[in-house]
Amino acid sequence: MYDPRMIQPFRDDLTKVGFTELRSASDVDAALGKSEGTALVVVNSVCGCAAGQARPGVAQALARSAAKPDALLTVFAGQDTDATARARSYMKGYPPSSPSMALFKDGALVFMLERRQIEGRNAAQVAAALEEAFQAQCPAGISAVR
Repeated sequence: MYDPRMIQPFRDDLTKVGFTELRSASDVDAALGKSEGTALVVVNSVCGCAAGQARPGVAQALARSAAKPDALLTVFAGQDTDATARARSYMKGYPPSSPSMALFKDGALVFMLERRQIEGRNAAQVAAALEEAFQAQCPAGISAVR
């Protein structure tokens, strides 16, 4: 496990654009156990593709898209292990992957962006993939993002 002080800037990359950190399995269940609305879950990590593509890509998508998820949530792989394992349990049919991004609508997984789809793209391409998912699944102009 990395020193928490070292990874704080990686956490901040997401919380400063509106993400709520889920640090325990019960936090994940409380957030994803809802059956209404949309939620984007980012499995954050220390790797280079998280820093170069995933976190910047999600920030760009949120800044540009009129349609946004109701909730922005994140777990940190390798740090918040129970929370990460629980979040991944909601991502049925997909192997563990970090970074990764999952979009849920009314409790169902409707879009997944795995590490293998992130590391081969740049941040703008990650943003475009997310924007397309937001347009298809999230109400435009309506967001409960805090």
